[in-house]
Amino acid sequence: MKFKATLLTVICFISSFIMLSQVSYKKFGDGIKIQTADSNGNIKISARIQNLLVVKSDLDGTDPSTNAMVRRARLKFSGFAYSPKITYKIELGLSNRDISNSRDAALVGGSPKIVLDAVLKYQFVKGHTIWFGQTKLPGNRERVISSQKLQFVDRSLVNSNFNIDRDFGLQLHHKFKLGNTVLKLAESISLGEGRNNIRTNNGGFDYTGRAEFLPFGTFTNKGDYFSSDLAREESFKMSVGFTFDFNHKAIRQGGQLGSILVDSNGSYYQSDLTSFIGDIHIKYKGFSFLTEAAYRESSLGNFVTPDGLAYNQGFGLSAQAGYLLKTDYEMAFRYTRTSPIEGMSAASVNYQEQYTFGVSKYIIEHNLKFQTDLTYHQDLGNTFVSNYLMFRFQTELSF
Repeated sequence: MKFKATLLTVICFISSFIMLSQVSYKKFGDGIKIQTADSNGNIKISARIQNLLVVKSDLDGTDPSTNAMVRRARLKFSGFAYSPKITYKIELGLSNRDISNSRDAALVGGSPKIVLDAVLKYQFVKGHTIWFGQTKLPGNRERVISSQKLQFVDRSLVNSNFNIDRDFGLQLHHKFKLGNTVLKLAESISLGEGRNNIRTNNGGFDYTGRAEFLPFGTFTNKGDYFSSDLAREESFKMSVGFTFDFNHKAIRQGGQLGSILVDSNGSYYQSDLTSFIGDIHIKYKGFSFLTEAAYRESSLGNFVTPDGLAYNQGFGLSAQAGYLLKTDYEMAFRYTRTSPIEGMSAASVNYQEQYTFGVSKYIIEHNLKFQTDLTYHQDLGNTFVSNYLMFRFQTELSF
């Protein structure tokens, strides 16, 4: 009932806004833009769906399994209010994968996690913007790149284990130019427990800092934040990024993500999580390359709860490269490896290695595309072996 009431409210809001506005729709994928008659604000409305098929089997082809789902279904709203310096973004998740709260029930009051982003931004000085609300933290590039604009069907194991995801808090973003060189900086302080949290803060906060250096200037159409070289950069472009994150008194495996760690009395465990993530992104004439390295450690060290849960700590490395043909087909390859800190339990971050080959067809850039990939996965730990092949096919539609 709560979900239906929320959706009905959104529809009524859009309908009322349209009646008092001017509507334009330039091209497919750009969303519907509605401008108020007095030009004191606008709103861009867009939606997208990802439909996914997954087939997994042992290496000898036995015991295959098939799964199909609406991987993502989302509504987006963005624009400005009163002044172009005051902007906002709202994103709602509608699929089961977006709103599931089995791991978060204690934090979100048992309600669906519909709200992905709800953030207000104010550019108080040119090149300097303050953000307030819930949105992605300035973390690793693969995470901050939208799931709509990925080179493969989904992100890597490095992102799954070490990204810092969304949170509610305050962020500052800066952009400096010296000739053709660009430096981007971002700092944030947030609650540290992930999105849609309604409980009293656990006592600690999350502190994040990120720096990006673009020695050869900006990418075409902000291409450092979408995968594949769809802009076919005429000159060599590169961005080098580094993120530091400190989550004080974290109660979840990954800080903002994962299960809550609880003792036999129902009390939360607490740990300080320190994360370092570096990435390099390159594009040139249809060729693209992205590599990320991550490290996280917990102040509790080699700690496992009575029910076998642990904080996500260890190392991760991912590297991917692709080439976009003139027919808008792209072939890409990715190598991924994760491992726990030596001598520590592999209860949460396992010794894993993946080799992924992908083929994509871009019909209207990332707004309408078909993607497929084949992954060879192997576990390198001594506790168990679960090697398998995984085939995925996914369609992306965004208007």
